[in-house]
Amino acid sequence: MRLPVVLAACAMLAAPLCSTAQVSININVPGVVMAAPPPPRYERIPPQRPGYVWVPGNWQWQRDAYDWRGGYWEPARPDYVYAPGRWMRADSGWRWVEPNWKPHKHKQDKHHDHHDARADDDHGHGGYHCPPGQAKKGRC
Repeated sequence: MRLPVVLAACAMLAAPLCSTAQVSININVPGVVMAAPPPPRYERIPPQRPGYVWVPGNWQWQRDAYDWRGGYWEPARPDYVYAPGRWMRADSGWRWVEPNWKPHKHKQDKHHDHHDARADDDHGHGGYHCPPGQAKKGRC
């Protein structure tokens, strides 16, 4: 009589172990940060320096948290416009787009140019990109 009771008890203990097996897969895409960057910090831009372009501060991902990098002056490049780095939504996370220098579009004919000169570089932002979600909040 004891054997059937022991077998039944073993079967009851083993059943939950077989039914709770799970598989969890976490794929990390290189260069993608899952946490959104914080809002940009306000920076007082120092007085203009001839021959330099102001690079606004930004959040940089360091191991497991964001770290603020303050703005600085970058030497200007003749015939180029500075395009600052920015965070963009990508692959279910955020990806940093490195800053770069874009060739400046020179006006060919002043008689045919009826738009604002700022429209030639980065859609009228003068090379500045407002971080995601900040324009709606009136911060850009």
